[in-house]
Amino acid sequence: MNEKIHHGRNIKRFREMMGIKQEALAHELGEDWSQKKVSLLEQKEEVEEELLRQVAEILKVPTEAIKSFNEETAINFFNSSFNGQFSGVNYHTTFNVNPIEKWVEALEENKKLYERLLESEKEKMELLKRMLEK
Repeated sequence: MNEKIHHGRNIKRFREMMGIKQEALAHELGEDWSQKKVSLLEQKEEVEEELLRQVAEILKVPTEAIKSFNEETAINFFNSSFNGQFSGVNYHTTFNVNPIEKWVEALEENKKLYERLLESEKEKMELLKRMLEK
């Protein structure tokens, strides 16, 4: 399991997770950078330490995260963690919600509220009639 970590691919992953475009990263790196140059950077297997530090600072991640992130290891970790390794907890919960049923419930609630409002208005009208008759 001594495989080489692809720095450029990790830069791309972290950049995308942060929602930063290549053009924006190029702008932050300085005037001699362009979108094309960032694209080439993301293809490099190994990135120089100083450049890696600059990119990590811009992306607001530790340099070590870019140097050591391995997608396969992360996937294996999550798969083993969420496929029954936590005893007593069911991570495969299903929710059966019928949207039409929920809509009908909302309509019924609206109907009840309208009926209460109508009753309240009738009571006000009766009160006003009595006051005017006096």
